[in-house]
Amino acid sequence: THACKLWTVVLEISVLMAQFPSKEIALRSFQYRTLGLGFANIGALLMIQGHAYDSEEGRNITAALTAILGGSAYKTSALLAKEHGAFERFSANKESMMKVIRNHRRAVYAAAESEYEGLTVKPQGLNHQNTDRFLLEEAKKSWDEALQLGELYGYRNAQTTVLAPTGTIGLVMDCDTTGIEPDFALVKFKKLAG
Repeated sequence: THACKLWTVVLEISVLMAQFPSKEIALRSFQYRTLGLGFANIGALLMIQGHAYDSEEGRNITAALTAILGGSAYKTSALLAKEHGAFERFSANKESMMKVIRNHRRAVYAAAESEYEGLTVKPQGLNHQNTDRFLLEEAKKSWDEALQLGELYGYRNAQTTVLAPTGTIGLVMDCDTTGIEPDFALVKFKKLAG
């Protein structure tokens, strides 16, 4: 959780320092302040712990870590909003944004289908029976705080996380696996162009 909070702050700072390919992208970046906190090396974590990537245990660990990542990032975003204000377009998007946050929290609590707001497909909630108790409690706590603080202060960022392949940067970071995907080989080589 500490790493998630720290990197949310780093990514928030980077919004001001980034260079954008067009005026329109720059404008939207400043209006919404979207971030891209995500995974690196989750496949290696599962291998080290002795869990198959496509196993019940692997999915439960990854789901709980994903919930902690998202909840911690939005909690931090709300605390940043307290100090620096919510993202520029928050007021226009507040109702929808808060609905999304509430639905994420419901998924952590594995809510009944009827409890979700405005969804036609029920999300897969955390498996409370087969998820490590510490991870489960931390996930619940992070989304409780993200919602509570967001209701008070809004959010500095319209989006905080993304689960994308990290590609070359994962290899530079000395990761065995590059993002959310499993290891594709025990030995790998990367040839960079340019």
